[in-house]
Amino acid sequence: MTFFSVLLALIIEQLRALSPNNPVSALLQYHAESAAHGFDAGKPKHGILAWLVVVLPWTLFVGAVYYVLYEINFVLAFLWNVVIVYFTLGFRQFSHYFTDIHLALNNDDVPRAREILNEWTGLETVDMPVSEIVRHTLIYAVIASHRHVFGVFFWFLVPVGPAGAVLYRIAEYLARTWSKPADDRTPAFSTFAQRAFFVIDWIPARLTSLGFAIVGNFEDAIYAWRNHARQWPDANDGVLLAAGSGALGARLSGPLAEPSSLDALSTGDGGPMQVGDDCTPRTLQSAVGLVWRAVILWMIILLMLTIAVWLA
Repeated sequence: MTFFSVLLALIIEQLRALSPNNPVSALLQYHAESAAHGFDAGKPKHGILAWLVVVLPWTLFVGAVYYVLYEINFVLAFLWNVVIVYFTLGFRQFSHYFTDIHLALNNDDVPRAREILNEWTGLETVDMPVSEIVRHTLIYAVIASHRHVFGVFFWFLVPVGPAGAVLYRIAEYLARTWSKPADDRTPAFSTFAQRAFFVIDWIPARLTSLGFAIVGNFEDAIYAWRNHARQWPDANDGVLLAAGSGALGARLSGPLAEPSSLDALSTGDGGPMQVGDDCTPRTLQSAVGLVWRAVILWMIILLMLTIAVWLA
């Protein structure tokens, strides 16, 4: 059932992408903002309480509905799985930015590419050269593909099923939104949300990185993973971007890329990326192929697991 739930949700999502302004997302946003406003009193423990107040009701509700429907009828539980995966995947919620940037660069419309990148990421893109446009596009695409697709896959496969997918997506949403600067929010409030998502995402990030290595340039991906993951402040993102960089054969140097010592230069840790080529618009097409090959890899593994369960 899991394989067909994911497959059907992927097909539906490609045919009719879910709007970011859908009622469910709006309800989650209202719930998260209300919790932040009501619990933020300047201490980390208030962030823990707010996180639980948001995450637990959604996760428990989705899990309870699944088990009730499963007791009633297998088909109802299957349809519930499809609905939950459809609402948690969000493949098309970021891919249109990537596609539009790719098309703009192919048409030599660099100002338009800068404009789209700014709209997507909030980065200052005035006078940004093409290589940097491509590099930042790839960085955001690698992270987004993991958080909107592969991370959801992993948590949907754990025994809690659809509740796991909801847990992952809400934890990611809270870590991202509560960490944004706001006049009515204290820095300590988002600490737990960021740490909780780091733990929740630790295994999925490494499995996604391994998938990139398998379907891309394996040797360079593993080399970059081992030697250049520390270029990014977040360890999970660092693993994803280093492995993705090696798998693509593109240098995606992070903000901590400057070597701080002679030891860093000799070992490669923290130093400039030693694998791959400079980013070009052609690299964007390679990234599309890498992500889809990784999706196919996950689906094949899921199909094999499904067959194994049927034969057991």
